[in-house]
Formats: sequence, structure tokens, C-alpha cells
Amino acid sequence: MIRTTHLTRGLLAGAAALALAVPTVLASQGHATASVARSHAARSAQGGPDQFLPASKIVLKNAISVNLTQSTVRLPLHRGNFHGTTVWYIITDTSDFGISHDLGALYAPKLTNLPIGCPQCVQDVTLTTPPNNKFHDAIVNFQGIPDFSPRRILNPGPQGFPPVQAQPGAVGDARYSPFIRFPGSPVVYNAPIVATGNGPFDVLHHANTNERVIAIDTRQTLTKPATVDMLLVEGFDAGQPILYLNTEASNPVAATYERTTYVPLLNGAPFLGGDDFLGSARERIFVFANGQTSGPNAQGENYAGLHGGRLDANVNTLNQIADPENVQGDWPTLADPVHANAYSPLWDVQLGQWSARAIRNRENTRQIDEFQVLQQSLKPDTLTGPGGASYGSVGFIVNCPPVAFTNQAPTKPQAANPLFG
Repeated sequence: MIRTTHLTRGLLAGAAALALAVPTVLASQGHATASVARSHAARSAQGGPDQFLPASKIVLKNAISVNLTQSTVRLPLHRGNFHGTTVWYIITDTSDFGISHDLGALYAPKLTNLPIGCPQCVQDVTLTTPPNNKFHDAIVNFQGIPDFSPRRILNPGPQGFPPVQAQPGAVGDARYSPFIRFPGSPVVYNAPIVATGNGPFDVLHHANTNERVIAIDTRQTLTKPATVDMLLVEGFDAGQPILYLNTEASNPVAATYERTTYVPLLNGAPFLGGDDFLGSARERIFVFANGQTSGPNAQGENYAGLHGGRLDANVNTLNQIADPENVQGDWPTLADPVHANAYSPLWDVQLGQWSARAIRNRENTRQIDEFQVLQQSLKPDTLTGPGGASYGSVGFIVNCPPVAFTNQAPTKPQAANPLFG
């Protein structure tokens, strides 16, 4: 029996219907081997030196390096405080153009809308300057933090998705949001907490770290920041392969599959089904429940669940973990500023289900462009929401800031927008 709460029943009800509708077809697709997983990475069976992505392909400019062999990003790590407990956070986005450039963060103007109808979605924090501070951060005083102590449990089920059991490995408290704001300033920062305490840090089972933390070095000097290495997620945007972070999700099943922190209060972010609409803080991300599970077209939560879904993310398991190969919408490198500035790290999940007919005819191929996905969704005999529901938002968000592209920069969608032209 699936262990769940009222917050997950809508998603899992559709997923359960999906499982009943197409089990025999999915079973016939077979299981991918570990060699299919992490397909973008330059992993070498011969044990050669790690391969690093050129800085010109990194869009999150404060990233120190992107290790393709390990599929990790090294980021500056900042010290904070929660009622006397040390916390450690990263900075990925801000809602202000100049501050984003100053911090090497992504510019996400939609974050200004985040408090609309959901004031708790933005955590009000304060700053304390350490005595005799020479050239370091002031300390951010948080009002809420994640609890990293639960043990992540995932039993994916016979088709990989939906799960038999899903328990997130980290849960935000009632006041935790990764989005913060200082009194007297309207700027919203995306500052996920990724570790708590003063060490040692558990980077095997993540008792005090985010589920994607691989290594932490809290030593710093005037020229070297403290750093954290985090496992990346591979996906697509505008036809190009990309790498991004996943730090929070507002649904516990999604948080478990994605190895991230469950933050239920973010469900109130404005607004459900919102994309490029007045008052929206969200952008679309396209996720598939039942894509192919082997070969070059492998994609979906079932694929990710079947191949390394149970594993904790650590240096011993990196080669065994598959990603769902999600498709992000508006992205920072898109040539049209209308689309580049419509980017938000707060992704509104559109969960698609391929029909039995589409699976039988092998039409459930890997999707790599948002407008191509939307075109498929206009054919109800091909792609629907879970359980045959109308395609669109399924009611939860994920916090997934882009980090890099691995081939060419996504600059132009591969198809026309079938909804708005």
C-alpha cells in the first residue's frame, strides 16, 4: 500500500489509474541497464581524469565548476543561523537584474510575484554582521529550516511509477521557504539551505544535508569560499540538453523521486496553472509518468524509478542513478527577452501520461522541447494528464534552477507555441 498524506492523494490517484491502465505495455518495454543512465556525462570506464564543462556553457555564473564525469556542480556555500544553529545555504536566483549579476545568480523577475496570495512563500530574514568582519558575508538569520534527519525511502513499484512507498529524506518546517527577503528591500532571493550544523556532514545518507549534496568544505579564506558539491539533474530545453539543480518540491512523492526537500507551503505559490500570466511566479516544467524505459528515448518518472530510484545520491552511486529527463520551459539563454525574462526557478509541474495506443505504437518518444510537448497534449489519444485527465498543471511545484547547457545554448523553441502562437 502507498504511504501518503492528503497532499499527495490527487497526484497518486491519477498515477494509480495510470498503473492500472497500462501495466502490460510498460512491462514489455524491459529494463534499461546502468549504462543508459546519466547519458550526457563523460564517464570513463578506464578511470581517466574527470571532465569539466567550459565556463562559457555555465549559466549560473557563481558556479565554480561543473564536473561532467560526476555530474556535479561546485557552488559557493554561505553560513547562516537559525536560533543558534548553524545552517549552510546557496544562492541561485534573485528578482533584481543588478543584484543577480553582482552575485553571479540567475535573474528571475517573476519571483517578485511570489508573495501574492502566499506571504509565507517568502521567508523574512535578517542580517547580522560578524564582529571584526573583514571581507566575508554577513550572517543570514533564518526563521525556518529543513529537517534533514528523516531517512529517504523509495520503493518504486513494478513499473517504476507510481511508488509502493515514498518518504522524503528532508522536510521543511512550517516557516521554511528557500525564498528569502530582507526588511526594507523588495528583492526576493532563492537561497536553499543545503546543510545544517558544524559537521561532520553526512554525504552518504544525508542525515544533516540535502539529498543531492555530495561533498562540503566549510573552510574559507579571503580568496576561497566555502563550497558544496551537488548532484545535477539532466534534462532539456528548446531542443538542447541542460543541467539543473533540484532543491525543493511541494509534493512528498516528487521530493522523494527527485532527492530533494519537501516544502508543502510552496504549494501556495501564485498560481496553480500559472505561466506567463499576470501575477504568476511560476514557469512550466514537463514531466512524464510513463515514457520509454530503455534506449535513447528513455524518459519519465517510471524510467528514473526503475534505474537507481532507491539509491541515496553519493559518490558510490552516481553512475547508477537515472534522471527523468524533464523538459523545462522559458530559460535564461533564450534569445527572445520575452522568454528569457519569463524564466522562474519555481516550476509548475505538468505531468503527462502517454496513452496505451501511443505506447503500443512507440509514439512515446523522448520529448526535448516545451512546444512540441504542448502539441502532443492537444491530441487526447496520445498524451493526457494522469488517468486520462486534461493535460496541464497537476498541482505542485519544484525549485529547479538551471546551471548549464552541455551542447548548444537553448536559444529558440523547436516548434511554434500551439496555445498562444
